Amino acid sequence: MMGVMADTTARALQLLELLQSAQLRTVAELADRLGVDERTVRRDVTRLIELGLPVETLRGRYGGYRLAPGQRVLPLMFSTEEVVAVFLGLSRAQAASREPGIATQTALSKIKRALPTADAERIDALLGVMTRTSQHGEVAPDPAVMLTLAEAVDLRHVLDLRYVNSEDVPSRRTIHPYGLIAHSDRWYLVAFDMDHQEERTFRVDRIRSARSTGGTFAPPLQPDLEGRLLDLFADADYRWQVVIRIRETEDHIRRHLPRSVARLERLDRGANGREDVRSWYRAEIHAVNLDWLPPVIAALDCEVVIDRPDELRNRVRAAATWMLRAAGDDHYSTRA
Repeated sequence: MMGVMADTTARALQLLELLQSAQLRTVAELADRLGVDERTVRRDVTRLIELGLPVETLRGRYGGYRLAPGQRVLPLMFSTEEVVAVFLGLSRAQAASREPGIATQTALSKIKRALPTADAERIDALLGVMTRTSQHGEVAPDPAVMLTLAEAVDLRHVLDLRYVNSEDVPSRRTIHPYGLIAHSDRWYLVAFDMDHQEERTFRVDRIRSARSTGGTFAPPLQPDLEGRLLDLFADADYRWQVVIRIRETEDHIRRHLPRSVARLERLDRGANGREDVRSWYRAEIHAVNLDWLPPVIAALDCEVVIDRPDELRNRVRAAATWMLRAAGDDHYSTRA
């Protein structure tokens, strides 16, 4: 008897969740989703109405059941993935605000307290492995994917990944996931790609599915996960490998060439080894194209020497010529 009562209660809660997540549900649809016959659906709806819940019946060809605004507050039902989506949204709003409001904090606390123990532990695992760089992510990932990734990072599970790259080419990967990081306006997964035998980053919004293979792995010793992500960005296998030398302070260079864009190597120690004076640095940049580099070189407003490639030298010369023409230099001016 207790088992039957528990099943009935669980089905009623699932029915309530289905009604909350759509404007209208047909009897056939509810029966299919609940795995029962239509007679049982009608009986369960009657129970909800007897409990005082504002369930309306719409008759006719396109009829069914829906929830109507009522005087009583409904117990809001969320799936685990929906809870993650709400939690991530509130967390992101709290992080982005200079003065996080008490309402956001209490809302997060209420959601956490209302979760079943198993779901609360999954949320804790997700938040525990998520890392934010100085630029917070704004693109909302698929909560179901995020849960799977978070659990895999937390439990060191090997994952089978279905991924689509920037050119919309699908691939299937076997990976060892290390961590989830929000940078700029994206979420990234840092992992070791078993197929390519190298460490890689995967944009979470491009992951179509992720499932555990049942295997586990030993994580590498990489406490600076944020730094590792930025290094992987800088080392990406792009078409152009640019090397330039710059004479300035590191802070000045980094304002134009952040760590995610360029690797810097100091070639001298400046006056008495001081860090706040201009020194020569070697900057290595991996780029998809060269179009954006001449403006950056101009913005550096300091001594710069281009070591390679020759194509960048040509682009800088062309940009300089156009600037001189714009300034009205007679030597470079031409008639239309």
